[in-house]
Amino acid sequence: MNDVVTGVIRWVLRLVVLAMGVLFFLSLLGAAAVLALVWGLRALWARLTGRPVTPWVMRMDPRTGWSTVYRSTARWTAQRPEPPRRDDHDVTDVVPREIR
Repeated sequence: MNDVVTGVIRWVLRLVVLAMGVLFFLSLLGAAAVLALVWGLRALWARLTGRPVTPWVMRMDPRTGWSTVYRSTARWTAQRPEPPRRDDHDVTDVVPREIR
């Protein structure tokens, strides 16, 4: 009896995992189809109105990212003004010792 219950649970678990995979695949396929439909309608509307079809692009310039980070750290790493230096006569000489 234990073998039958174990076998049924194993098959049910396999079917549940398979159903989750199919659902995930279909949701990705649906999202891609909606995106393609929106893109197609946008291109069709641009052609009907006589405007050029502009592509969807991500405007990302690596230089702007670098300069943003570089500028944001400049205020945190700025050097504080140093106190005025002491006169040389305040410095004492040190006699080196031999290391044993």
